[in-house]
Amino acid sequence: MTGPDAIPDGEQITKESLKGSIGFLLRLAQIGAFAHFFTVTAGENVRPGEMTVLDLIRENPGIRQGVVSKTLKIKRAQMSKMIARMEADGLVERRVPEEDRRSVELRLTPAGKEKTTRVTALFPEIDRRSVKHLTAAEVTELRRLLIKMTGLDKTKGGGNP
Repeated sequence: MTGPDAIPDGEQITKESLKGSIGFLLRLAQIGAFAHFFTVTAGENVRPGEMTVLDLIRENPGIRQGVVSKTLKIKRAQMSKMIARMEADGLVERRVPEEDRRSVELRLTPAGKEKTTRVTALFPEIDRRSVKHLTAAEVTELRRLLIKMTGLDKTKGGGNP
């Protein structure tokens, strides 16, 4: 047996029932994609969720923190901690708008823009590794089905899934 998750030598288990669970299959795919993310982005000191937040802010300068939290399904307290870390790292600027003192607008700093550009340029390699067992047509179909499954096909512009 080698590694922390290895099955003892000679041990045989049946996993057929797991193939019927969409949730389990999605979780295995996520674990694999995250492993590829961390391999490809080594040295960038960024997590997948943080990168998603940075990319959403890049795409929507001035987006309100609550909208980011709701869109990405991140709890408000967790979002606040994440944004505070990003601000401390010099990646994000927060601004309270005059017209609504209860909200916070987010923008990338020049360092945040540079990091987001650098890391998102690595996404095609992460995707390539994540779908290496699929044909190009299967990748297109998988993407289409995941977009449909998540409801992203029903959103346009500023809508929420």
